[in-house]
Amino acid sequence: MESKDSPKIAPAEGKLGVLIPGMGAVTTTLIAGIEAIKRGMAQPVGSVTQLGTIRLGKRTDNNSPKIKDFVPLAGIEDLTFGCWDIFDDNCYQAAVHAAVLDRATLDQLKAPLEAIKPMPAYFDKQYVKRIDGPNVKAAGSKMDQAVRIMDDIKTFKEKSGADRLAMIWCGSTEVFHKAAPVHATLKDFECGLQKNDPEISPSQIYAYAAIKSGVPYANGAPHLTTDMPALLEAARHYHVPVSGKDFKTGQTFMKTLIAPGLKARSLGLSGWFSTNILGNRDGEVLDDPGSFKSKEESKLSALDQILQPDLYPELYKEFYHKVRIEYYPPRGDAKEGWDNIDIFGWMGYPMQIKIDFLCRDSILAAPLALDLVLFMDLAARSGMRGVQEWLSFYFKAPMTAPGLYPEHDIFIQLMKLKNTLRWMRGADLITHLGLEYYD
Repeated sequence: MESKDSPKIAPAEGKLGVLIPGMGAVTTTLIAGIEAIKRGMAQPVGSVTQLGTIRLGKRTDNNSPKIKDFVPLAGIEDLTFGCWDIFDDNCYQAAVHAAVLDRATLDQLKAPLEAIKPMPAYFDKQYVKRIDGPNVKAAGSKMDQAVRIMDDIKTFKEKSGADRLAMIWCGSTEVFHKAAPVHATLKDFECGLQKNDPEISPSQIYAYAAIKSGVPYANGAPHLTTDMPALLEAARHYHVPVSGKDFKTGQTFMKTLIAPGLKARSLGLSGWFSTNILGNRDGEVLDDPGSFKSKEESKLSALDQILQPDLYPELYKEFYHKVRIEYYPPRGDAKEGWDNIDIFGWMGYPMQIKIDFLCRDSILAAPLALDLVLFMDLAARSGMRGVQEWLSFYFKAPMTAPGLYPEHDIFIQLMKLKNTLRWMRGADLITHLGLEYYD
């Protein structure tokens, strides 16, 4: 079957405006990092768009340019930020409160960070129960809120001088919900906005406003947003790319590294117990059972999809998987993830793998957010619309076309991402077959 023709990519000229619902630990770490990179104070470690390379042609060609030199991405210096948040702290104050970055570094970046003040946010306490704040939009129907957010988008673009926009959700995890009748079609959804349907969440309103405004939307959290028929219909109708969901940062990142290795070697799994302690605002929000349920669903899905127990019943049919997240304020953003993995090998003999990952959640998430913004903008300039499955590499619970299972193996995800970039530029796809070296 022939692949589609490579797209014509519009140039990345002018500023790219980055709109972010939620100006907490991830957002402030991202923005501070961008400002530090602009000033030569830091390197974009963790960013595939900035430091990753892509092989073109044969291994013997020795042609592996940086990704940012191969596809036309917006430059770091061309990014400008706008945020919504329920707290009215400016970006510097919010970064100090988040306590991810040291004060001495933040003080060197104080001027540009102080200049970013959050717009009032739309907030519904039924969806995020453990926090509250004063910087919220006036009461009104959910359609009123969508219109206000669209007005914010338009105003930000005009005031910032941005030529293009992209939106990425870095706000709190909403309580777990499944798609309801109001999510069936775009017409149903818009009727639900008018009638204040309780099944429509704040993140869905932001996504709707972005899509209607022609702005690409990525979901960095695990809750239901664009992964339902109404907003997928809208994304295709308005020719807007969407992607999600839930940044693949700490523990799930480890699972998508280790589980493919176990499967590749046909080693069995008896059980995988995971627990986390986390003390930032995300940890506080996840202390609510409803919000934790959203996170649990995204964290549990990866192993089943990677190991495919129906195809490998001798190895994985009965494995036990448990995930826990504990709110522990002294830990702050320095999350600790423990994994106990019970495996078995030849003749059923048991073995164990134990992981203690002392990670920093926002330090891992910030470069993912950067890459997603740049790639979503690239997708928009390439005329791509709807679900961007090639960005699964960045998510715990990747979105796919209806009826497709998601690919969780991080190495397959990276191959898919790079082959998509090769396709965009009309370069040969790489299969790693390599027989031509031995003819």
